[in-house]
Amino acid sequence: MKSVIRDVSPLRLLATLLLGLTLATSAVADEATPTATATPPTTSEASSNATVTPAEQTEIAPALPETALEEADMSEALAGHDLSPWGMYQSADVVVKSVMIGLLLASVLTWTIWLAKSIELLAAKRRLRREMPVLKAARTLKDAGNSMDGEACISHRLVQDALEEVKLTGSVREADGLKERVSFRLERLVAASGRQMSQGTGVLATIGSTAPFVGLFGTVWGIMNSFIGIAKSQTTNLAVVAPGIAEALLATALGLVAAIPAVVIYNVFARSIAGYKAQVADASAQVLLLVSRDLDHLPSERQAPHMVKVG
Repeated sequence: MKSVIRDVSPLRLLATLLLGLTLATSAVADEATPTATATPPTTSEASSNATVTPAEQTEIAPALPETALEEADMSEALAGHDLSPWGMYQSADVVVKSVMIGLLLASVLTWTIWLAKSIELLAAKRRLRREMPVLKAARTLKDAGNSMDGEACISHRLVQDALEEVKLTGSVREADGLKERVSFRLERLVAASGRQMSQGTGVLATIGSTAPFVGLFGTVWGIMNSFIGIAKSQTTNLAVVAPGIAEALLATALGLVAAIPAVVIYNVFARSIAGYKAQVADASAQVLLLVSRDLDHLPSERQAPHMVKVG
């Protein structure tokens, strides 16, 4: 008999706990809906179990998650903003707009310099390749000068400078002194041609080094305005700050679009100009070789020292 009591007592305890939980739940439901009218008692337990009060329906129906509500509010807030690049530019702040316009102008300037310098370098290298065989085939410096066509080409200027120095020297021509003076003039001309060809590449270096920081300035300004919008609206909803952050990041993207091509084009031009200067140096060496050959062909009596007869 005692064993039967031990076996039944836990079941009764569990039933008591379940009954208490049910009564507590119904009490909380009655407090949550004070205006709800009490349902009349039914005659059977089956009908009472089948009848569901409005409070129970509220408990049984699944509540909509807060994240879904936030996503719905965010989609409604973002629907009124045009998140295309042109739409973000139109809705951006005046400072961010100025940054974007400046970066776009810098990008246009970069590609303009690339086009102009590419044409200039290709034309100059083509003329040098065409004139180098003429310099090598010439027997004297004067023949090389007569064979040159245009005055704008660098080879023609090298030959003309060498002829001018020979003319200024006069009839007394010391080989070492004349070669040194001609070499100095040719070196200056080679350096001047390199500087002339490098004009405009400094702008590329400036754009490549400053454009990312200008875009970063626009980004910081846009994010600062977004946080000001949060403070004014007194809400932390992402829909409030998302358009402003997108506009700010667009400024950074434009900065990179302007900077990356400028750096790449600058490095390409640096190598190309170095190759062009090497070609000009080869032409200068060929002109100096013609000067040395002319000095070797001078009459022997001009180079021999004057003998003074005594007595």
